[in-house]
Amino acid sequence: MTTLLLIGVVLLLGVGLIGLSLLRLRQPDAIGERLNQFTERAMTLEELELQQPFHERVIIPATRSILATLGKYGPKQSAERLKVNLQMAGNPGGITPAMFVGLRVVLALILGAIVILVTFRTMPPLQALLYSVVGLVLGYMLPVIWLGRKITQRKRAITKALPDALDLLCISVEAGLAFDLALQRVTQKWDDDLSREFKKVLSDIRLGRTRREALKDLADRTGVEDVQTFTAAVIQADQLGVSMSKILRLQSDQMRVRRRQRAEELAQQAPIKMLFPMVFLIFPALFVVILGPAVPRIMSSIGGL
Repeated sequence: MTTLLLIGVVLLLGVGLIGLSLLRLRQPDAIGERLNQFTERAMTLEELELQQPFHERVIIPATRSILATLGKYGPKQSAERLKVNLQMAGNPGGITPAMFVGLRVVLALILGAIVILVTFRTMPPLQALLYSVVGLVLGYMLPVIWLGRKITQRKRAITKALPDALDLLCISVEAGLAFDLALQRVTQKWDDDLSREFKKVLSDIRLGRTRREALKDLADRTGVEDVQTFTAAVIQADQLGVSMSKILRLQSDQMRVRRRQRAEELAQQAPIKMLFPMVFLIFPALFVVILGPAVPRIMSSIGGL
């Protein structure tokens, strides 16, 4: 009997302690709430992730995963060459070579399916199949065309920004700054493709790579002839111990001369480019205005004969 009484007392005490602990857990933490009023509470990873938009949390990662998976089953190409082309285009959207191949496969299937659905009901099966093949090829080649345009636009932007960047580099080095600090001044001055490439160079140098390797990677990533000339001159000056300010001054003058020569070349091409719109658009309108009133007289004279 005494044993049963002790067991009952122990059970009651245990239940009471559990209840008190649950009540204390449900009570608000007054000290924590007062501290949160004056300090910012550290957010968890889940809360930080939930703050992002839905397309960044779900749609974009899912799309990347699907494209990467399809890219593994797509046609095998030179992955290294494709990687270089993506770097020359600035890695738009952070796309990888496998994702790019997957994008080509997806666009080919989508365009092929659309062409089949549109032409199968209105054309003979053989002709519809031929048009679907054309749609497949077009969808497969569209990403390559888009990538080529991105590379061309980026090269043009870097070539256009290089002379001004070299002028600032030369002035900064002549003022007493080191080459790396002068590059940092350029990155702080502008926010374009060239300055972002210079930021990558500075980041590589901070990570322990030599200046020579970082500049060679810069020339490979851009694929611009002027940048390759500039990096080769800087590497050679660094190896031979030549004054960096003199090299930068020569490069700056040379880039300005090249920019003027490119402008003169475009000016020489302008008349040839204007010839086609003049022949097909302007001259027909002039002929209509000038010869139009004479057409009724000519027709009447022909009818009188």
